Amino acid sequence: MIPSPSPRLAVIVVAAGSGTRLQGGAPKAFVPLDGDSILRHSLRGVLAAPQAQVVLVVPEGFRDAARADAQAVSGDRGDAVRIVVGGRTRQESVAAGLSALDADIELVLVHDAARALTPVSVFERVIDALRGGAPAVIPAVPVVDTIKRVDENGVILAAVDRSELAAAQTPQGFRRDVLEAAVAAADADHTDDAALVAAAGHHVMTVAGHADSFKITTAPDLERARGLVAPRPLAAPRIGIGTDVHGFGGEGTLWLAGLEWHGEQALSGHSDGDAVAHAIVDALLSAAGLGDIGTHFGTDRPEFSGAHAEAFLSHTVGLIEAAGWRVGNVSVQVQANRPRFAARRVEAEQALSRALRGAPVSVSATTTDGLGFTGRTEGVAAFAIALVLPR
Repeated sequence: MIPSPSPRLAVIVVAAGSGTRLQGGAPKAFVPLDGDSILRHSLRGVLAAPQAQVVLVVPEGFRDAARADAQAVSGDRGDAVRIVVGGRTRQESVAAGLSALDADIELVLVHDAARALTPVSVFERVIDALRGGAPAVIPAVPVVDTIKRVDENGVILAAVDRSELAAAQTPQGFRRDVLEAAVAAADADHTDDAALVAAAGHHVMTVAGHADSFKITTAPDLERARGLVAPRPLAAPRIGIGTDVHGFGGEGTLWLAGLEWHGEQALSGHSDGDAVAHAIVDALLSAAGLGDIGTHFGTDRPEFSGAHAEAFLSHTVGLIEAAGWRVGNVSVQVQANRPRFAARRVEAEQALSRALRGAPVSVSATTTDGLGFTGRTEGVAAFAIALVLPR
């Protein structure tokens, strides 16, 4: 059976606002953030989202400026962006955008150009919910401030329970037929498209928004956005060290350096006792300034009970990448009488490197001439050095 094609998608970017409160000397979407306009920054997120038709709704007289922004962001694809003139109200502008869509478009996102820093992940969550069958979807973030209801004189009347409150963002996604019918039937202005669709009797679901998807409305908002897009000084590479020891006496077979060693006694530990992998984890976390293995993989994390090196290392890579780093390389030394590493050293390096998403790993092994607990074959010690680089 040939699979059904995905519904065709369009994004209407509403950029027709005057920006009176912003006082930026131009319609809001064309005020510069850095060397680029608010609209140009917004289009980077729009055009990085899954392939979609794009319609820009702009003020009269700004078609050429909008076309230049679209081409600067996307090159040849910018020629396919349709540009229409908006109306006096948001609903009129959205209606103008809808009228410019191809006939086979089934799903529509409406995005405020003023939310210039919206991450691509927010677009993806809205699209996934629409393709999952929701007729209307908006991104939203929890309200964290204490909210009060006040009268016209500024006197507090009551506190508002914020547990039921959320701040709506864009892009807001809809089935095309649902949005078009709601726009056609509207008899009042609404603050956003979700309110318009809800007034027409449809349920609107939410997905997670993002703090960076704030709306640039006032001068302080503009300064906040400029601070986020300003270039930052390059961070220097960082080095961390890690060590781990485990005694023999675990159940099953030995796991060490990401490999299973049949016929060797297992190490004891909450997971598989892989001292090599655990030393690498500590070195990476130390380099990135993220604590140690106990912070992230303690006995209060049952999902890591019995886990092998791949689970530990891949999770650690995710942690350091979220903190703005990537793995440069890792060197680890094993101190043990058993197992004998020489025959499997390259195999171990390859397994550990795969778990670190391709970062090079070197492994060396030594004995301690019969000294200490490793010399008495009571356990294994590992020592690692890791280099992390800015992403």
